[in-house]
Amino acid sequence: MSWGLIVDILSGTCLVLGAAFAFVAAVGVVRFPDVLTRMHAATKPQTFGLLLILAGLALRIESLSDLTLVVVVALFQLLTAPVSAHMVGRAAFRADQVDRDRLVVDEGD
Repeated sequence: MSWGLIVDILSGTCLVLGAAFAFVAAVGVVRFPDVLTRMHAATKPQTFGLLLILAGLALRIESLSDLTLVVVVALFQLLTAPVSAHMVGRAAFRADQVDRDRLVVDEGD
C-alpha cells in the first residue's frame, strides 16, 4: 500500500464525513423546534463538518500558500461560529422568542 493511496483514503473519508455532518446540521436547522436548538444544530455539527472537509482538502493540497489559506479559513470559522451563535441566542432572548419554561437555567436577563 503506497503513501498516496493512504492519503487518498484519509482525504476521501474526511470529505465524506464532513459532508455528512454538514447534512445533519442542515436537517437539524430545518427540523428542530425552537431557536436555541436550531442554533445548536447550525453551529456545532456544521463547524465540525467544515473542519473535516478542510482537513480532507488539506491532505490533497501540495502548495504552501493554498494550505495557508485553508488554515486561515478554519481559524476564521472557529472564531466566528461561537460569536455568531451567541449573537443569535441573545437576539432570540431579547425578542422573547425563547420559551423560558423549558430552560433549566435562565441567564438571559
